[in-house]
Amino acid sequence: MDINFEYYKIFYYVAKYQNITKAALALGSNQPNVTRILKLLETQLGCRLFIREARGVSLTKEGELLFSHVEIAYRQLLNAQEELCRQDAQRCGTVEIGATETAIYLFLLDALHDFQAQYPAVKIKIHNHTTPETVKYLISGKLDFAVLTMPFEMPKTISCEKVLEFEEILVGGLQYKNLCLSPLALKDIEDYPWVGLGSASATYKLYKDFFIQHKIDLEPDMQVETSGLMLPMIENNLGIGFVPRQLAEPLLVQNKLVQIHLDCVIPRRSVQIAVDKGRGKSFAADTLYKYLRRKSVVNMREV
Repeated sequence: MDINFEYYKIFYYVAKYQNITKAALALGSNQPNVTRILKLLETQLGCRLFIREARGVSLTKEGELLFSHVEIAYRQLLNAQEELCRQDAQRCGTVEIGATETAIYLFLLDALHDFQAQYPAVKIKIHNHTTPETVKYLISGKLDFAVLTMPFEMPKTISCEKVLEFEEILVGGLQYKNLCLSPLALKDIEDYPWVGLGSASATYKLYKDFFIQHKIDLEPDMQVETSGLMLPMIENNLGIGFVPRQLAEPLLVQNKLVQIHLDCVIPRRSVQIAVDKGRGKSFAADTLYKYLRRKSVVNMREV
């Protein structure tokens, strides 16, 4: 026997509302059409499904048996429809993330390349700011989440998860080869020109505290707004500075930079994903967020 799903949908609504007129309104149909379909279904099944009453209809025993099965099937269809809608929402939409330039270079570039291959319809807007600025935008609700360079003291409303650890090294242009002969104390290099990020960055505060711990007072002679500008400045002998090892290594291999070794431990750093605890995410944003967290497991294993 062929199954006409439209018949069972109409049966479900009439049984649910116990009223043909209300069921017709919910279905966007009319009473005569609903009545006609019910009669066709009863003829097809060879039994009576409803008892007509003054204020509506009630199910017969056969109708109750059928409804117990149809109700389960209808709910399963709705669940399947909702799941497919969620998947569609994950595959499209716009995600707005804030990120520091270091986080972009060390983590996001590779991760977003792989994500875009899997979810080509998802549009991603990246707002590139310092960590403190990005946190402000995150709190204001302008971002879905952020990928930041740490350490940085976060507000209690922000939750962070480490996705990558990295180390920074002290480098200079070829003009500073004489500083590579043996490990130096920080006080040995305080008279050399320094390249660093501006005071609005978390990196500035990190190294300011680092220098104070070693009883020296260093300020950048050449301040830049983004970490991407530091390496060209250093390569052109405008000063020395701390940069992520991963970014400096290609230039070290090409003999365009030299590494200056110190006799003290340089603070280790990390890239972390930050979210506002009190704000939900769209399906597309949640998909990217979970994808980046999975990528972090791979990266942390490789460190």
